Amino acid sequence: MINIMPDMSKPLFLDNYLAIADNELPSRSEILKNIPVSFDEDSDEEELWELHDEHMENYRKLKHRIYASGFEMPEKREGKSLLDLKIVIADRVIENCHLCQHRCGANRKKGEKGFCKLSNTSRYAAEFIHMGEEPELVPSHTIFFTGCVLSCVYCQNWDISMHPETGGEVIPTNLAELADRRRKEGARNLNLVTPTPHMHNILKVIRKISVNTPVIWNSNMYHSPESGKLLEGVVDVFLADLKYGNDECARKYSKVDRYMETITGNLEYAIKDAEILMRHLVLPGHLDCCTRNVIDWTSREIPNIRFNLMFQYHPEYLAYRYPEIDRMLTSEEKERAIKMVKDSGLKDVLI
Repeated sequence: MINIMPDMSKPLFLDNYLAIADNELPSRSEILKNIPVSFDEDSDEEELWELHDEHMENYRKLKHRIYASGFEMPEKREGKSLLDLKIVIADRVIENCHLCQHRCGANRKKGEKGFCKLSNTSRYAAEFIHMGEEPELVPSHTIFFTGCVLSCVYCQNWDISMHPETGGEVIPTNLAELADRRRKEGARNLNLVTPTPHMHNILKVIRKISVNTPVIWNSNMYHSPESGKLLEGVVDVFLADLKYGNDECARKYSKVDRYMETITGNLEYAIKDAEILMRHLVLPGHLDCCTRNVIDWTSREIPNIRFNLMFQYHPEYLAYRYPEIDRMLTSEEKERAIKMVKDSGLKDVLI
């Protein structure tokens, strides 16, 4: 993995993340924990959302004071916090599940399974200190959750994404203690892979974490607008996949509708608060319909991010059913993709 832009010893657009990783700033979730909110858990969902939106203004003001001027974090207060309120709302959302934009409506709280093949219980297939991520992320405490809100025919992790019943159960206290320990062992962050259908339980894990650590949301970004609001103040860096440049390819290869509207809207909302490290996996035969459109949209709409152009694609899972992607990338395709990103004007690019 190299940086194709000259004279850059560190990423241009991950300053806050780097400061949090070095314990020079508090993570966004630590700020949330310091914002008191009084609420009745039995209130209806609309009232809870109104309270949430009101107190998010307090979060934004406090974060700005801390991040812009080094204002010190006040001592943690007793009682319920804004993070606690987000947890209660997330538990309501899964009763008619719309954590992701499939909006399948399953009552996961009562054991029904959604598009993601998950009910209320969350599981993870692996956790370890990962040394194979982008340079600024490693060493990264990476947790691979099971299940997925996409159904990609070329999925590299199909054995866990399509079989969510595998792995260990997420018990918030236990996983939080593990995150604390990994951070003390040298991890620079908590890297949550395929987290969207597990948001209700992940928020409970984050509430229990006692150390300051940046949260990486390693995601396909196919979450609902409501989930986007819940993630504000929780996520420090969205490690985001922008897979396709049009809805047709997304529907054909990942079984999702309204892909571009959903993903681009979520990215535009996310960057208002968090930092973004975007990944684009180049698919064989899809440079003009996908790669070019992804690069053009990014350079036009959210240029101040780190962009990782990835050539790791190989035919996996059900790719053999689609002859046009049942092959590796050619050298010519890689060269064309690199030229596209060089010509785009993006300033912080990895390949």
